[in-house]
Amino acid sequence: MKNTSFFLSQFFIYNSMFTHFSVTGCSLELLRTGERGIVTFCKNKDETILQKLISMGVAPGATVTLEQNFPSFIIKLGNTSLAPDIESIRAIYIRIINN
Repeated sequence: MKNTSFFLSQFFIYNSMFTHFSVTGCSLELLRTGERGIVTFCKNKDETILQKLISMGVAPGATVTLEQNFPSFIIKLGNTSLAPDIESIRAIYIRIINN
């Protein structure tokens, strides 16, 4: 009985350490078709890619829907469908919105 209570106490300590963990953001590249998210930031060392994203209207706060991910990515931003290159897709980080 003593071993059982020790095991249970260790289980509850371990379980309480990880109960509140959740992933709330990710790269746009990891979304599934049909998923939506809000752009949280764009990160890339190449200033040209960042400028291209800004010119397309991809900025923090914008809502993006992944319409297609193969053979190329197509995203919907407002009423406009866009086909950014893979480097641009990888630069966009979003917070997923539950549908």
